[in-house]
Amino acid sequence: MFKYSLIFSLLPAVIFSSCKTSAPKTKPVSEAPALIQIGNEKFSSNDFLDAYSKNKFASDSAKELSPEEYLPIYKDAKIKILEAKNEGRDTTNDYKQEIASYYDQLAKNFLVDKALVEKLSTEAYARLKQEVKASHILIAVPEDAAPKDTTDAYNAAIAMRGRLEEGSDFADMAARFSKDPSASKNKGDLGYFTAFQTVYPFETAAYAIPVGKLSQPIRSKTGYHIIKVYDRRASRGTVRVAHIMARVEPNATEAQKAAAKAKIDDAFKKLQSGQAWDKITETYSDDKQSSKNHGLLPPFGTGQMDPNVEEAAFSLTKLNTYAAPVLSSYGWHIIKLVDKKGLEPYSVMAPSLRQKVVTDSRGKILEQATAKRLREKYTVQEFADQFAATRPLIDSTLISGKWDYMKPVSTDWAASTLFTIEKRPYDALTFLNYVKAQQKPRPKGSSPEVIFKRFYNDFLTNRLFEYEKEHLEESYPEFKSQISEIREGVLMAQLTEENVLQRSLSDSVGQRNYYEKNVDHFRYPERALGTIVTAPDTATLFAIKKALTKSPYPLERKANELIFKEGSSELTKEQIEKLYDVYVILQKNPDYVVEVSGYRSNSEAEPTSSDRIRNVVKYLNSKNISIVRILEKDYGSFRQSTEAERNRRISFQFYSNSKKDVEKAYNSETPDAVIIQEGYFQKSNALLTQVKWEAGEQVIMANGLAYWMQIEKIEPARVKTFTEARGSVINEYQKVLEKQWLEKLNQKFPVKVNQQELEKIKR
Repeated sequence: MFKYSLIFSLLPAVIFSSCKTSAPKTKPVSEAPALIQIGNEKFSSNDFLDAYSKNKFASDSAKELSPEEYLPIYKDAKIKILEAKNEGRDTTNDYKQEIASYYDQLAKNFLVDKALVEKLSTEAYARLKQEVKASHILIAVPEDAAPKDTTDAYNAAIAMRGRLEEGSDFADMAARFSKDPSASKNKGDLGYFTAFQTVYPFETAAYAIPVGKLSQPIRSKTGYHIIKVYDRRASRGTVRVAHIMARVEPNATEAQKAAAKAKIDDAFKKLQSGQAWDKITETYSDDKQSSKNHGLLPPFGTGQMDPNVEEAAFSLTKLNTYAAPVLSSYGWHIIKLVDKKGLEPYSVMAPSLRQKVVTDSRGKILEQATAKRLREKYTVQEFADQFAATRPLIDSTLISGKWDYMKPVSTDWAASTLFTIEKRPYDALTFLNYVKAQQKPRPKGSSPEVIFKRFYNDFLTNRLFEYEKEHLEESYPEFKSQISEIREGVLMAQLTEENVLQRSLSDSVGQRNYYEKNVDHFRYPERALGTIVTAPDTATLFAIKKALTKSPYPLERKANELIFKEGSSELTKEQIEKLYDVYVILQKNPDYVVEVSGYRSNSEAEPTSSDRIRNVVKYLNSKNISIVRILEKDYGSFRQSTEAERNRRISFQFYSNSKKDVEKAYNSETPDAVIIQEGYFQKSNALLTQVKWEAGEQVIMANGLAYWMQIEKIEPARVKTFTEARGSVINEYQKVLEKQWLEKLNQKFPVKVNQQELEKIKR
């Protein structure tokens, strides 16, 4: 590990931290005694102590360096930075672009009100503990409507609320008058929801209204909402389910609907009779994406899934039990409960909540709060007459998103100042170009004047943010300290990359010479070559042992069978679609091998099953699946099935040349239940200390687990070949090159240490 990384490796932590306050770096001052002088540059004790406080654990996280021990590291870093600046690396476009990227990332932490983010996050978490059942009526009015239209919509909402208070039926009124497109079907019923599932003003009102009561009109981008809360309940947390689906297309005929129902009922009966879930999923489910993973769906909570599926999932209380078929907008489902979790502690959820707070509709509140703070921090002067001069440019094309200011007017917009921030002028031409670039189609009923004024306010706010961003180093000492550290880290990284890393990798002669001079550095201890299998019990252990007796290893994974018509061996379009899934599995798993088994009924010609196999293999070959990855088995009319059509099938069984795939198969239900390790093991391995150090098989029980060890051979200690040692050789050779490079730099930049100042620090 290079010394420069002691500083440069801190970059991610600096950029993505919560901006912890740290003392600003102190520029060298000629009047103050310097701790160290490098060339003509002097560095104060304050500069050194600032770096030391951040990096004193850099070489070993368990051991704190003393100031005296850290001084050589500090000196080497400063020498490299001086050399980089001497070469002009801090003036290149590549360097400036890289720093600008880091600057932008780091600035985000200083352009947001962290206290408000935390307040909104804790508020959201409190709301996540409850789920609200509510209905609403929407009186539509665009966000950018004219003031009169907005007032009319508000008055209409007040009148609607009055009728509801007088006893009008909410569902009936929603179905008749709400402009929510779904109201005609759901009568305004939103079901249960929780935080982050509606816009923030709506959510806030829903959590504040007493059960059974109506809200005042709540404004959103789409209009005014009248909300009625019907119930509140404790959070149900999240569930993870697997499903088997019989798809029903939106335009399905009655016969197709009946066929889907019959299919799901048949699958349900087979599950009840004890047949394996995975087998039924592979055979019956029309959700091909999830069926590849035993029907598993991503975790979800209230309001995130089709209501019928959601209710069926949350009604299950025992893991691995399943509910009777339920109908959703996609078709019929059998739902199996895989996992159920309550709401996690705030300490766990806080990072994701903070991220959501910044990115969802709450983000507007954060932006407004920061804009208000910046308005108070900086002197902003607006020139209303100059803005008024732009009004003739306003027309209806602002609604369609096709507006352009290129009109025959005599005004020089570049010379027209709309406002100043700390006396810096911002001209109308820049604003008009901003409008042209940012515009997009607006809803019918929007006002061009309101749209234009909103663009002006957004433009001013945007420029305030930019001004603050430019002056962060002046406003925040901790930002200045962190971005200075980043600048130095980037310079050191670039210089070390060129002088050490690239040289060490490309200098094969130097690598070889270093290896031959230091061959004793690169040795293998006495080692055992073999396999160690860890399992929860002996039954599983011996099952794995049996599976590993011969490669390729059988997996508990199959693909959907292909069923052929009587006497046919040609692949249909539907069969090719199923066969494509086999190809995808093989492509994603390069160690997989597939066994293709062909069958025919007694009444079919003898070559039929082999012809079926041949056509399947031909397809896979056309997809660049090598013949060595395909095992062919022609069972002909043997192994007749009780299901007549399955006697005309091609079946698929997957194997793998990798023991790790066997491990994955056994861990599909319980992660990390089985561990398969293979390769070389040292004698000091904790497990091998409990068995005989010799070739052969051994089984032991320890720590409540079963272990099978198959040692193929014991290799004596030996020197690594150059190829085996190359990684270690390069690592050591880099240190040699860096040492040589630093010796040259020390000659170029003589170093003087003020021992009196160092003694003060040591005390």
